[in-house]
Amino acid sequence: MLTLIAALVLTATHMLAGRLSKLHQLPRSRWLSAAGGVAVAYVFVHLLPELADGQRVMEDSGFHPLRYLEHHAYLLALVGLVCFYGLERLIKQHRDERPEGAPSHAGVFWLHIGAFAGYNALIGHILANRDSGQALELVWYTVAMSLHFMVNDVALQHDHQDLFARRGRWILAGATLIGWAFGSIIELSELGVSAVTAFIAGAIILNVLKEELPTERNSRFGAFLLGSLGYSFLLLLM
Repeated sequence: MLTLIAALVLTATHMLAGRLSKLHQLPRSRWLSAAGGVAVAYVFVHLLPELADGQRVMEDSGFHPLRYLEHHAYLLALVGLVCFYGLERLIKQHRDERPEGAPSHAGVFWLHIGAFAGYNALIGHILANRDSGQALELVWYTVAMSLHFMVNDVALQHDHQDLFARRGRWILAGATLIGWAFGSIIELSELGVSAVTAFIAGAIILNVLKEELPTERNSRFGAFLLGSLGYSFLLLLM
């Protein structure tokens, strides 16, 4: 029940983010920069230590292809980062070639939304496989992922405008719940949880930093720093 409530909170984020018009303005909202800081803090303070545990799980597994890789968990994190970097480069190329004010090409939209739907489904799946007995840890995960979804939604709204408002956010909301539902029915092995967590960690790092680093975003470093340090402090108190 607790993980279902958390999944519904993540779903509601997609419903609300499109209504917060001030988040779409430039210079970048302090709230978005702070939200990005929270997500990055969660990755470095919580998920990366989990990768260390996941590394031990993979080394001890009988899955032969993994035995020949020295740092499998970290390589999966790199794969997650590279996959979304490649996607971002493709979207940026389309954005640069598109006339100003022209709608996004349908094929590009579906590719972009499809990738993030899979991403959301993996996050929902991991949510369902988290220990509901550790309620506080579940809260930290839900808060960090909700804020991360909000940052992603603002970026997708900027890229695809009306298409995202009419279809994209509903698809992402549904993907989160579908991922949670599959996770509730099909429980991942410890190896599977470690692999998916590693991939997600790399993808989160890329998806946050790609929104904070471009100069045209006019990002708020102070808010990002406050969000990352503040959330790190809370996580370390656990």
